[in-house]
Amino acid sequence: MRWLWGVVLLVVLAGCSASRSRPSVEPVRGATQEGVASWYGPGFHGNATSSGEIYDQNDLTAAHRTLPLGTRVEVTHVGTGRSVEVRINDRGPFVDGRIIDLSYAAAEQLGMIGPGTGEVRIEVLGATDGRLPAARYAVQVGSFADADNADRLRRRLESHFEEVFVSVLEADAGRYHRVRLGPFDRRETAVAQARSAQDLGLPAVVVEE
Repeated sequence: MRWLWGVVLLVVLAGCSASRSRPSVEPVRGATQEGVASWYGPGFHGNATSSGEIYDQNDLTAAHRTLPLGTRVEVTHVGTGRSVEVRINDRGPFVDGRIIDLSYAAAEQLGMIGPGTGEVRIEVLGATDGRLPAARYAVQVGSFADADNADRLRRRLESHFEEVFVSVLEADAGRYHRVRLGPFDRRETAVAQARSAQDLGLPAVVVEE
């Protein structure tokens, strides 16, 4: 009977793994998701988001765990019926039971600033050809205000990695030259490259292109 319990355990684990790997909401126009929304504001204002743009708490944006960056969604507060359209430009929330992190401006429109959270329904808007573009991944290994420093790191990494490039970010605080590996179509590939970069002593972070 011991072998039978082993088989049962493997099936259960496989089922759990499959459920975790499925997106929480399909990136298809009209797809919906319901759950708890939260918001983030002053503590993150001015910081870089997962998309690379600088977070502005006064813009109508939001963070979602799985929808491609750039996706537009309508968020409706279940209790009040208020709605707001936001653009996904960051990743999160990383608290169990929450499905979306709204900017301060979006939360204000829904009347969520005081309570902090609220039950919402989100609907994917504006997908082209029935489906939104697939995400692409890169590994950021350095960010420099000086372009020469970025170029030196890029040349050094070219002896270890096949795909190295410099991505320039224009921000209010100045121009940043971000040294990256990739891009890659699969997140798993990016993660493997990040580990290789970390083995070289680099602060590698997987980002979406």
